[in-house]
Amino acid sequence: MTANQRIANYPAKLREYTNFAVRGIKKVCDECGPRLPASPEELKSQQMMAKDLEGCCEETRIEPFKTAPRAFMGWIRLVAVLGVTAAVSYFFNFAWISLILLLVGLLSAVLQFLLYQEFLDPFFRKKTSHNLIAVQKPTGEVKRRLIMCGHADSVYEWNFFRLAGKLNFPPLGAILIGSTLAVVLFGIVISIIGTVQGQSNFVLSILFFALSPLLIFCWFFENRRRPVLGANDNLTGCYVPMAVARMLHETDNRLENTELIIMCSGCEESGLRGAKDFVKKNLEAYKDVETLFVGVDTMTDFDHMAIMISDRTNTVKHDLAAAAMMKQAAKNAGYEIPYRTVFFGASDAAASSALGMRSITFAAMDPGPPAYYHTCLDTPDALQPKTMEACLNILTETAFQFDATGMEPFAGVPVKAEKGIARRIDA
Repeated sequence: MTANQRIANYPAKLREYTNFAVRGIKKVCDECGPRLPASPEELKSQQMMAKDLEGCCEETRIEPFKTAPRAFMGWIRLVAVLGVTAAVSYFFNFAWISLILLLVGLLSAVLQFLLYQEFLDPFFRKKTSHNLIAVQKPTGEVKRRLIMCGHADSVYEWNFFRLAGKLNFPPLGAILIGSTLAVVLFGIVISIIGTVQGQSNFVLSILFFALSPLLIFCWFFENRRRPVLGANDNLTGCYVPMAVARMLHETDNRLENTELIIMCSGCEESGLRGAKDFVKKNLEAYKDVETLFVGVDTMTDFDHMAIMISDRTNTVKHDLAAAAMMKQAAKNAGYEIPYRTVFFGASDAAASSALGMRSITFAAMDPGPPAYYHTCLDTPDALQPKTMEACLNILTETAFQFDATGMEPFAGVPVKAEKGIARRIDA
């Protein structure tokens, strides 16, 4: 039985609870402002969300954890410093020093950003961040567990992504990052040659110096005077799942055998630290019943609603049975949405899958990326209620589908990345 069949006057209810989500996002932005990882504002927003969930969940708790919030993006400035120092070292015929410096920089980029490891964390100051966890009990025995997770924190503005928006050239940020890494790799190659030969090449050293300004760009990647509001990325990922829980409770349509957990994590923007802490603490305990972690991220761009089957820059694979189950749930909601991959960055579900919990990511963001992505344009004015309503519909159907069948009937269903955009199929 679909949500439309179970919930009386369902289209009107979707609009009502979408409005609840929009109002909540605007209130958090107004009263908390930007919410940097492990900041008091991050915690205040989670406390506000907890109040919105208290009436529809049996348990709401805010769990602290320790982390180094500045470590995740620390690799960028480290690469800038090490890269320029390596160019100077190579010029003065210390190719072996240049090689060591560049390898350390590359290793920090790969481990800290590509693999989201805590390579640099020991060198940064620890702070306390928090996860909001709200538990809604089913009407019957708990046989399954569904976790819907968005993140409460936001970031400093990324300068080159803002510039890309002004120039209407979305690939600019990726080009600059790619160019920087190319310079690092070039430096490594010539440093290896110089080390083997026992002498740096003068012409190559001049070329390395000529390219080194690209490394200096790394120093200005973030605007540390301008944190963004993060209305879309990712208060939508918090409030749309919250709307699911509110609607199920207030329309007397709670799940029958599935414990629903709404989670608003901290420090997603600093390396998925909140999700990692949550999964590490609960992985073994949650093996008691079939459990699915759904990362919900940026419910904004209608055409780009998608089920992400890989994550963390394509280094983590999500559960394919969960993906097929969610695709069926979207069809129940009247939408055809494609499977896609996260080719840059990561969602909270990446941490969950990497640690061994069955997971999937649901997102609705133009991979371009859009002009609001990590810029000051990510305000409530950029919210798209139409998309939020569609995502609320899909997540509600996902809850009912999971409660009815779980994931096992979808094991073995062919799943692969697809082209095309999301579309309605019931119009």
